Amino acid sequence: MPRCFWCNEDPLYMAYHDQEWGTPLRDAQGLFELLLLEGFQAGLSWITVLRKRERYREVLFGFDVQRVAQMSDAEIDQLMLDPGIIRNRLKLNAARRNAQAWLALEDPVAFLWSFVDNRPVINHFKDRSEVPAITPQAVAMSKGLKKAGFTFVGPTICYALMQASGMVMDHTQDCDRYAQLANGG
Repeated sequence: MPRCFWCNEDPLYMAYHDQEWGTPLRDAQGLFELLLLEGFQAGLSWITVLRKRERYREVLFGFDVQRVAQMSDAEIDQLMLDPGIIRNRLKLNAARRNAQAWLALEDPVAFLWSFVDNRPVINHFKDRSEVPAITPQAVAMSKGLKKAGFTFVGPTICYALMQASGMVMDHTQDCDRYAQLANGG
């Protein structure tokens, strides 16, 4: 199956590409998970985060936003000792802060999707050189999230979140997923 340029031969990466990336997601818990994972990814490769995702699900209470928001400093200290995750105190503190900010939003899903007028942006890129790292919508999302109290939500992270959650469909035309998702599949 032809895949996007960024997808290597790792079975975990291929499954993520084939089943998740670019598929519209409107589930609150799923979006919260992606938001935190994109923050953990900052400065690293996405495959690194994917390989640690199951452990994150274990130690972050299945990405239960209420429980993540209540994490104590002692729990974060304990997580700093866990080799199964990315041990970065700033990112772990951001996960807690972002959970608190998420809970303060009236409707986080609607808030996130508002930056694309509540419908996926379908791009028709022929190759990787056309795919941007940020867009005006990602800049607006970043500003909106920061104003709402989120951290680790710069424009690049926001655009990656938009791509991953299908707010933006950036599978290139040479990818088998392009036709399916470009036609609303």
